[in-house]
Amino acid sequence: MSAEDMRAHSGAGKPAVTIYDIARITGFSPSTVSRALHKPGRVGEATAKAVRTAAESLGYRINPIARFVTTGRTGTVALVVSDITNPVFFDLVRGSERTTAIEGQTLVIAETYASRDIEQQTVEKLLPTVDGIILASSRLEPDQIRGFATQKNVVLVNRIVEGVPSVVPQLQPGIRAAVDHLVGLGHDSLCYLAGPSALWMSRQRLKLLQQEAERAGVSLVATNPAEPTMEAGRLAIEEVLSTGATGVFAYNDLMAIGLLLACSDKGIAVPEKLSIIGFDDIFGSAFTSPPLTTIRTPLALVGEEAVRRLTGIQPEENTAITGSLQTEFILRGSTGRSPKTKLDTSP
Repeated sequence: MSAEDMRAHSGAGKPAVTIYDIARITGFSPSTVSRALHKPGRVGEATAKAVRTAAESLGYRINPIARFVTTGRTGTVALVVSDITNPVFFDLVRGSERTTAIEGQTLVIAETYASRDIEQQTVEKLLPTVDGIILASSRLEPDQIRGFATQKNVVLVNRIVEGVPSVVPQLQPGIRAAVDHLVGLGHDSLCYLAGPSALWMSRQRLKLLQQEAERAGVSLVATNPAEPTMEAGRLAIEEVLSTGATGVFAYNDLMAIGLLLACSDKGIAVPEKLSIIGFDDIFGSAFTSPPLTTIRTPLALVGEEAVRRLTGIQPEENTAITGSLQTEFILRGSTGRSPKTKLDTSP
């Protein structure tokens, strides 16, 4: 048992309150008290509550400096995201926070403004102060990521780099269902509104869309890479229309919503003239006009799994894996029959 577990500050000039003091009051063993204070998810709720109540009555406070000195751990995990205003990260943050709380840890969030240089600088600053880092949709080079992983535990979200643990939902179920949906509506010419070329996930979604389009016997073309924003989706309208596609897959919901807005501005009816499918099912995608058909990513569960992998990593497990979580096709109002086909009105 660490020295940090045995003592804590109780105020200037007063003897330090220890977990043994709490154990005497509650009747629990010191090890149970330690788990209740530092990993409350490992004990029953009644036990955790009794220990917390006793600790508060005695003025017990964990000394983070003592924890670091005696264990080399800060009890802090970092989640690094590219754009904190992007709703795609809301559920990811919530899932990560929920699991760190259960593990008795603190989650800190850092933003990189979609810049590879800022991401590198941010990670370098965080490394000495946290126990591990979750990189969400990282733009760093593989060797940079592997280098950081030799210094602290690192888990990737929506990215695979050989030798580094990762959590990536299975993309094929949602993509296959979405392609089959459009093909069933008569669409034979599809377009992918591409995200940044630096993002592994954008390239992977394109790869799977191409495979599924080939399987279904339809064509698919991709636009030039663009940032994953509403404005980028809006600006891509002319490029999308020039492809002649009647069904569009956007890299994410924000780009899809931007394309929807551009269609509205130009008087292009959705889904009568153009069907649009987003990706991720962010908050707000059901509130567009028409509501956005999308491919849902279980982001909260991804965040939970990322934290579990980060806190439970063993050296021999440092290999990239694809999580068992799956994407899901969500049908709403932004997809319809291809304008190239006519409804059969015969009796």
